[in-house]
Amino acid sequence: MSEKIPATTGPNVEIVETEDAVARRAREAYFTASQRQLILARFKKNRTAMVAATILIVLVLMGLFAPFLSPYNPTVAGRDKDYTNGAPQIPKFCDDQGCSMRPFIYGVTRERSLATNFRWVTKVDPTDRRYVQLFVKGWEYDLGPLTFDRHLFGVDKGFIHLFGTDDTGKDIFSRTLHAIYTSLAVGTLGVLISFVLALIIGGISGYFGGVTDGIIQMVTDAIRTVPIIPLFMAIAAFIPQEWSSETRFFFISIIIGFINWPTLARRVRTHLLVERNQEYVLAAQLCGAPAGHIIRKHLLPSFTSYIIVDLVISFPYIVLSETALSFIGLGLKDPVNSLGVMLQNTTSADVLLNYQWYFIPVLFFIALVMAFVYVGDGLRDAADPYGGTKK
Repeated sequence: MSEKIPATTGPNVEIVETEDAVARRAREAYFTASQRQLILARFKKNRTAMVAATILIVLVLMGLFAPFLSPYNPTVAGRDKDYTNGAPQIPKFCDDQGCSMRPFIYGVTRERSLATNFRWVTKVDPTDRRYVQLFVKGWEYDLGPLTFDRHLFGVDKGFIHLFGTDDTGKDIFSRTLHAIYTSLAVGTLGVLISFVLALIIGGISGYFGGVTDGIIQMVTDAIRTVPIIPLFMAIAAFIPQEWSSETRFFFISIIIGFINWPTLARRVRTHLLVERNQEYVLAAQLCGAPAGHIIRKHLLPSFTSYIIVDLVISFPYIVLSETALSFIGLGLKDPVNSLGVMLQNTTSADVLLNYQWYFIPVLFFIALVMAFVYVGDGLRDAADPYGGTKK
């Protein structure tokens, strides 16, 4: 026997509903919701995916607003020549001299020591407090069409390096934020190129079938069998050394996009081979609609959610491709800041033994890739909203 929800008396009288009626309304709302609403509702129930999405959004915003969040220019122009290979400087509020309402760091001096085989040794001066300030004026940067010179934080004198510095004195924190942006930009451009190619080639192959499909699949299989690393080694040998960093950036993005389209194209082809015989496609053909219109307006929108899921899942693999190529010296190079370029600096034993803060960007790289993977898994599970319903 269903239990009734109690009603209130007075001028504002609520409608009395049984639990069965509430459940029936919930089921009606579920089965009458749009595909987007169903995917979003199911995705929100996946806590792991939601946490990953939050982390991903934070990392993307850090990359987009890297110039504002970075206290210093990530290139040689913003280096601290007096603090090379410097350890991270963590702001504090209290010390032996008392507490302060404003966070501060200590001034440091650098000198070579005979006891450490003439390595640089940092000496901290506890009497030299340098207070952290917000919205400080610094190097100019562009955000869209506007130019700014304000940064989120800095110190009243000298430098502050939250993640330390590299062997040239460049701030690793600033470099990490710009590296996230560069890797995301390469991944986005690569995904867009592979997405357009996959839709066009997979759509033509699946819609027409026959000889056209056979020829296209031969080309697709040939591209899928090409080994990536030898291919890039061959391409790197022909890249002119005088190319600018921007030219190399776009070239690498285009190449990565051109070799990552076959997987999505296969999925598009498989779907269209099934859907092309449906009645709504036949009706469009009888009305005289051209093949391009049928593919674009009828067939592809029928599985848009799966295409989006595939793009999200493929994004981390493209970022991994850029990182791996830059790591082995075949991709982006200095002065470009990318996660792969920064990982190059962690390959020496000297860094592992003495400068462990070089590995901080590795943590951001892992977080970025894992966030994409978990978000992609969550979207893949949510793309079939009726899969978990009980009859």
